[in-house]
Amino acid sequence: MQTAKKIESQLSEFDIKKIRQDFPQVLQTKVHGKPLIYLDNAATTLKPKSVVEAIAKHYQFEASNIHRGVHFLSEHGTALCEQARERIQDFINADKSHEVIFTRGTTESINLVAQTYGRSFLKAGDEIIVSEMEHHSNIVPWQMLCAEVGCVLKVAPMNDAGELVFEEYKKLLNAKTKLVSMVYVSNALGTVNPIKEVIQAAKEFNAVVMVDGAQAVAHLPVDVQELDCDFFVFSAHKIFGPTGMGVLYGKEELLNKMPPWQGGGDMIDQVTFEKTTYNDLPHKFEAGTPHIAGIIGFAEAIKYVQGIGVTAIQKHEQMLLEYATDEISKIEGIRLIGTAKHKGAVLGFVMEGAHPSDIGTLIDMEGVAIRTGHHCAQPVMRHFGVSATARASFSLYNTKEDVNVFIAALKKIQKMF
Repeated sequence: MQTAKKIESQLSEFDIKKIRQDFPQVLQTKVHGKPLIYLDNAATTLKPKSVVEAIAKHYQFEASNIHRGVHFLSEHGTALCEQARERIQDFINADKSHEVIFTRGTTESINLVAQTYGRSFLKAGDEIIVSEMEHHSNIVPWQMLCAEVGCVLKVAPMNDAGELVFEEYKKLLNAKTKLVSMVYVSNALGTVNPIKEVIQAAKEFNAVVMVDGAQAVAHLPVDVQELDCDFFVFSAHKIFGPTGMGVLYGKEELLNKMPPWQGGGDMIDQVTFEKTTYNDLPHKFEAGTPHIAGIIGFAEAIKYVQGIGVTAIQKHEQMLLEYATDEISKIEGIRLIGTAKHKGAVLGFVMEGAHPSDIGTLIDMEGVAIRTGHHCAQPVMRHFGVSATARASFSLYNTKEDVNVFIAALKKIQKMF
């Protein structure tokens, strides 16, 4: 572990004071008379003022529906949305902008693939592989598909550190494996999976691979072409953007083969009562009026992250995680849940004698916001023999002092129990 002095020096280099000024209102909030310490970033991130202002500007001065309008506001809004698509393309290094499909979030993106690609190309007896550490949104859609078409869901196990047992995953791969859908970074454990190796192993059997990148995009660099994944999904609100907005990246060849997800306006080419033909990518999968302000805010959030640099953010968060892990390990009666060698900035734990919900309620009285519960990952909880955990998760605006307040609050709670 690094010394506290070295960490303080590196945090200073990150210019944390300037970054916190980008979130002026919320980080000055008082909770029960105490300064807010926001450590619930894996659930959703705070929004910088540039994102809030971009959304407000659209509603105040630019509000108009996009596509097919020939007046100024409509054309301007259309241009902003397509520029947003190009910014996201650049951010994840997609080959073409029309490989970026706007959705309502990670969950909808996964369901889109399950219900379009899955229904069209998977049949009875085909196998789908997920990992034991998946979020429910990367389990349930595949279970629904299996029930509908007769596929078989296989689960790659993890060890007691919360790491994918890679050799066991490889044993599951065979000629029947048609799709692998796996999380990049676990929301409950913080585990960073060896996703490139996961993809390469699946490709040896010609399996299609989807990556759940919801917890990855704000914390480590993503290059979908370098990964060679077929699909990559994530949500805007996990990367300082608005809720109700997300992305499905898909390789052009696959997206062209897949049928539309929903019917309605803009996803069509020609409509008659006898037959309808469909629009080209990306519009084939974007029926109806999109979340225009959300798209604009999403692009601004990506711009904000690019301005700081994902690698710099990752370095900052890792220092906080190391410091927090070292400090929490000194508290008697606390058990860490998720101790993988490669982790994102997530710290899950249980405290002897205290239910996680009690920890969450009591620590809130100290101004500290954390998440408690099963984190939509009940199979993970069952693996570790717990019903729930408390989870602190860090982001670019958190500081060493935030960690100190968090640790002091835990010590206070530990004495109570």
